[in-house]
Amino acid sequence: MIFQLKFIVKTTIVFALCAIASPALLLADGPADNIPDKVRKIPALGVEVPEKQKQQLLQGMAKLQASLDQLKKSKDSRIQSLIPDVEIYHRAVRCALEYQEFFHEREIGNGLKLLQQGQERADQLLKGEAPWTQKTGLVVRGYLSKIDQTVQPYSLVIPDSYTFAGKSDYRCDLWFHGRGERLSEVNFISQQQRSRGQYTPANTIVLHPYGRYSNAFKFAGEVDVLEALESTKQNYRIDDDRVSVRGFSMGGAACWQFAVHYSDRWFGANPGAGFSETPLFLDVFQKETLNPTWYEKKLWQWYDCPGYALNLFHCPTVAYSGEIDSQKQAADVMEIALKKVGIDMVHIIGPNTAHRIHPDSKILIENKMDSLAKVGRQRVPRSVHLVAYTLKYNRMAWVTLDAMHEEWTQAQIDARLHSRNRVDIKTKNVTAFSLKMNAGESPLDMIHPLMVQVDGVKLEAPRPLSDRSWHVSFHKTGDTWKVGPAVHEPGQLVKRHNLQGPIDDAFMDSFIFVSPSGTCASPVVDKWVKSEMKHAIVHWRQQFRGDARVMKDSSITDKEIASSNLVLWGAPESNTLIKMIVGKLPIKWNRDEIIVGERHFSAAHHAPILIFPNPLNPKKYVVLNSGFTYREYAYLNNARQVPMLPDWAIIDLRTPAGFQYPGKVVDANFFDENWRLK
Repeated sequence: MIFQLKFIVKTTIVFALCAIASPALLLADGPADNIPDKVRKIPALGVEVPEKQKQQLLQGMAKLQASLDQLKKSKDSRIQSLIPDVEIYHRAVRCALEYQEFFHEREIGNGLKLLQQGQERADQLLKGEAPWTQKTGLVVRGYLSKIDQTVQPYSLVIPDSYTFAGKSDYRCDLWFHGRGERLSEVNFISQQQRSRGQYTPANTIVLHPYGRYSNAFKFAGEVDVLEALESTKQNYRIDDDRVSVRGFSMGGAACWQFAVHYSDRWFGANPGAGFSETPLFLDVFQKETLNPTWYEKKLWQWYDCPGYALNLFHCPTVAYSGEIDSQKQAADVMEIALKKVGIDMVHIIGPNTAHRIHPDSKILIENKMDSLAKVGRQRVPRSVHLVAYTLKYNRMAWVTLDAMHEEWTQAQIDARLHSRNRVDIKTKNVTAFSLKMNAGESPLDMIHPLMVQVDGVKLEAPRPLSDRSWHVSFHKTGDTWKVGPAVHEPGQLVKRHNLQGPIDDAFMDSFIFVSPSGTCASPVVDKWVKSEMKHAIVHWRQQFRGDARVMKDSSITDKEIASSNLVLWGAPESNTLIKMIVGKLPIKWNRDEIIVGERHFSAAHHAPILIFPNPLNPKKYVVLNSGFTYREYAYLNNARQVPMLPDWAIIDLRTPAGFQYPGKVVDANFFDENWRLK
């Protein structure tokens, strides 16, 4: 505790020094943004577009749209796959014009240039040509997101050494950009066509994800990174064993998150500044007094990195901070967390440097990253350490966490291969796990018996197969470990990877807003439902840069039920789908009341919010009356962008929705590991 207090005082002083040295740093966020009832709009409203230029933009958009319509009629699969490379230009300008997101007069000219570039690509593609796919240097491309079927941009730096007809694979560095409240699609694409960024290592493809704007690459921003990387792999020869994550400022925060959540995917991580957790950063940097609920504290563990520090055993990490940068706090916190698990962190510090990368430090960093790239990641390490707070991030190398005793409490699996055909496993807060090695990966003996010792209990396991693949599962019955996956009763629900909640998880995969065809019995509820649905649609576009798909309850077919998470708005009497499933939910809801266990709430002025496996298709979620759960106040600082509600909540609508909550939260909790009320 004494050390922690000294640390807070020290970093607070550093913050003050940095503020004096770099006042511009405070324009993005700071103590002025700590008033929940007084929240500035992010992004701010842009300039008015003069009528002449507006008409030019509209004409360019119409022409490009006509070309896109023609391209979409093509039966050529190659042309279809390249349409997003064209459509990103149209969507960027459409959004900037429709939502007044040209933030400076010069950006209007950039919008006109983007339309010209998009039209040039469209004309080329209509001829069956796509020269940008064979171009080195700066290349902007796009993909169609599974989340909301919108095209999203990403940028690449293709090295001059890249040979399009060759066979060798290339190193790939992901670079996460910093906070930019004006980073519209127009500005992102324009900037990425001018700048190569902080680092351009030799013979390396550098991927710059957009991350769906300025959310620290969380939630849909996180999925954007993974989808952009997959698109890059489809279009270029990437060496899976030589991919790294890097970033600075907000991008440094993203780097920490990707490093601890997906540690086994990268040959190295290079986070700079940023933040690595929520409470201390908001205290030191934001000067914010926090008063979180118990479940908000638990949900910080989604993106707070210190508790996951042991995962960095699998991801060599080179941290950077400026000596007088307040955001050095992020690396200091992680250095302490790593020390607790026995790892000494490499922390390069730019002398007398505020919020930037010192040129001498840059050389040291590049030397280390180049050396790590030569070695590459270790696909089948003999020792594996997996720490998790949620089944969302449940895999490390050949170890997979299948079930937990309690979600949002730290779980751990330590596994080690021994030379005598023995595997040792130690677990904490784990009820099921699997060990899997793909063909050719298993170093275990195929001939002799194989013994797996789990928490001190010896179990004979299946041996590797003739192709040197190996797969075995274990589950816990009471306090006893057994070989094989857990067996569940037909129809029994269990939390599992990507079906574990909380509410915000529904918006990291394909989702559809389902609007009611009827009216809620309570006018208060009806008004709130309409307002909250409108809020969710507007803010999905505003903060995650997508167009939410909206369908009437009467239009939902088996196709949508099979393919998407359904976000149902309304009440049982107003939405036919809610009426169909309400009897199969743990929370009861009728015209008169909402019943949660032994608690009763008047349906006249209360509404439930929840996430649950869809009774019509338990492989997907159903959500009642909620978009993503953090609101406008959280936009002011990326560290605040964490879930505000767990698996379910009851909202008292007599308190109006505000910038933090959708009303007064009178009850909220997680479901247990079988999706039952606790």
